[in-house]
Amino acid sequence: MLDALLTDEEREIKNKARKIIKNIPPSILRKMDKEEIQYPTNFVKDLAKQNLLGIRFPIEFGGLGLNWVAESIVLEEVGALGPALGCLYSLPSIVGEAIHHFGTQEQKESYLTPILKGEIFCAEALTEPRGGSDFFGATCTAVKQGDNYLLNGQKRFVVGSEGADLFLVYAKTDLKASDPRNSISAFLVEREAGVKTKHVYGLMGARGGGTGRLVFDNVEISDENLIGELNTGGLIFNQMMIPERMTSAAGSIGAARAGLNVAGKYSTRRKAFGQPIRKFQAVSFKLAESLTILDAASSLIYTTSRTIDQNKGLTSGLIRRLVSETKKFATDSAWDVINHAMQILGGIGYTNVYPIERLLRDIRLMSIWTGTNEIMSLLIQHEYFKELKSTDPRLQSRDVENDATGAEFSEEKVYE
Repeated sequence: MLDALLTDEEREIKNKARKIIKNIPPSILRKMDKEEIQYPTNFVKDLAKQNLLGIRFPIEFGGLGLNWVAESIVLEEVGALGPALGCLYSLPSIVGEAIHHFGTQEQKESYLTPILKGEIFCAEALTEPRGGSDFFGATCTAVKQGDNYLLNGQKRFVVGSEGADLFLVYAKTDLKASDPRNSISAFLVEREAGVKTKHVYGLMGARGGGTGRLVFDNVEISDENLIGELNTGGLIFNQMMIPERMTSAAGSIGAARAGLNVAGKYSTRRKAFGQPIRKFQAVSFKLAESLTILDAASSLIYTTSRTIDQNKGLTSGLIRRLVSETKKFATDSAWDVINHAMQILGGIGYTNVYPIERLLRDIRLMSIWTGTNEIMSLLIQHEYFKELKSTDPRLQSRDVENDATGAEFSEEKVYE
């Protein structure tokens, strides 16, 4: 994100994050990729000690009281470490979003504060074995029994499942609802309540984040751990689109910039036909294209972040569209840039001598998780057509249809 757009405070947090990320030992990433480490808790604890978790949350709960622009800046820096560590860094922001906007004061004190202090670790349990995009088709159930709910079912692809102490879980609470959008609730579920974890995946990339399957077998949840009102999980999920997709977008750009820097440096060292390969347009134009789309994506992240901040962090039709555009464009751009980087390195880029092959495996996930990019396109066009129908004068621009030379030939405008 261009420094010229930032306030002094935002530049300061960016520089702080960059300094911290520079000093993360490479051995952690290597061991995670080999799956010798699952969920490096010390990474999260260290960032918490340096007040870098959940920086946009209020100071009273352990945040820094900053904004989405600041968080996006930090996420771009953390993104250089890849999506596994980037996601572990983002989980306090994602789970914290639900607690901050919909939780009680007691829930904020009992859970949000220790999460931001790095005292407990959290994860979001949304996707089920039957799929993730069909959120309201969830089959995980929470049935009321006295003062508690009995939680049954499974969630999968839960990043952090192997190390988390607390899970944000969506489950059906109204099995007879005529409208599925009013049938789901969100709960804070502690591992010690009886949550079982299964590590069953051989991931292509983004390894070491403790991704696994959660099994709930009559897990008891107290009334006090219901977030928001009963059967309003859809409302909470709608708000959660912001942190889920903004963290994916900013993290992707950070990873892509890191890969591009490797390729850029390589192009100045590697010689062919008696000169550095950066002298060849086939290489230099790939670098130019990559820089352009990364700066465009970063600018969109900035614009969306500012818009969210001006809307006090709450979702709206415009923000749903912008967040979806940002996630789609940033993750697609990151994939293109890492591919360009591998092409610039040639054969050696296809080996583990350089980190490009890992970044390529990692970045492929980004257009799948937190809502596939096809779902992003669905949301974008949906909100666009709502805007076209709007009677709000602020959303209406000049009607250029009447500017056509033959506009008066109305009989030629046949629609059926």
